[in-house]
Amino acid sequence: MRILISDKLEEEGIKILENQGFEVVKKFSITPEELKQEIGNYNGVIIRSRTKLTSEILDNAKNLKVIGRAGVGLDNVDLIKAGEMNIKVFNTPDAPSDSVAELAICLMLSLARHVSKADKTMHRGKWCKNDYMGFILKEKKVGLIGFGNIGQAVAKKCAALEMDVGIFDILPELIKKAKNMGYTVYSSIEDLIKSVQIISLHIPANKHTENIINQEKIRLMSKNTILINTARGALVDEQALVKALKNKEIGGAGLDVFKEEPTKNNELCDWDEHLILTPHIGSSTEETQISAAISIAEQIAQFLKK
Repeated sequence: MRILISDKLEEEGIKILENQGFEVVKKFSITPEELKQEIGNYNGVIIRSRTKLTSEILDNAKNLKVIGRAGVGLDNVDLIKAGEMNIKVFNTPDAPSDSVAELAICLMLSLARHVSKADKTMHRGKWCKNDYMGFILKEKKVGLIGFGNIGQAVAKKCAALEMDVGIFDILPELIKKAKNMGYTVYSSIEDLIKSVQIISLHIPANKHTENIINQEKIRLMSKNTILINTARGALVDEQALVKALKNKEIGGAGLDVFKEEPTKNNELCDWDEHLILTPHIGSSTEETQISAAISIAEQIAQFLKK
């Protein structure tokens, strides 16, 4: 059986597939048009976030039995089309949890202590000690919208910093788990937003969550609120966020994900007051990439062997 790997995957995962006797084809820079023409030649395909498996591309995947996403989000796969074609879809929800959670904490700390701005001025030969009065995270209220694997990892790290952790989720089992762990559970996103100083997003992007942080939600935030998004860019109305930052309606924001990637929002990129931007590096650690590669390779091999 032939497996296409269309995005960069760590060798540890590739070797698992090759040792199982699969023919592995590595085309890390394949274009959408090339993929459309070639996907019919494969029984399995492994992707990350770059490759988009649209309905149009999957229409040509006549021999495809399985899709593997080395990562959490599946918004770059047309799941309805895959289901109609009886194509199994796997992902690796556990692999990036600590990596993304640590970046979320990093962004919180950097905004609280003006690390990005202080670094820039130091490199320019300026000593601006009195300009960067910050605050500590201890005893601050942090609200996590979404309590899946990554949300839970963030909660544990926030608790270790002695923060007051609150969550909002719609799944009863996750709500019960949060309560059992001693976290505050909010009945609505609005209640959470009005009650906390730091908001961190950990939900998938879909038609129900697009622009879930919009102008109306931002108006509920205090002038000191910090917003962290390491989940999906579609969750935040970027124009409303920039406007709020410029008008000093909120305390700051840290974004690792954007509506369009690479982002072309110049207004967002040109604004650096209380705003930290990183280029979707939440899972960009050696440990996470190796773990995701091994996990997806094992799932694909096991499925195709059956």
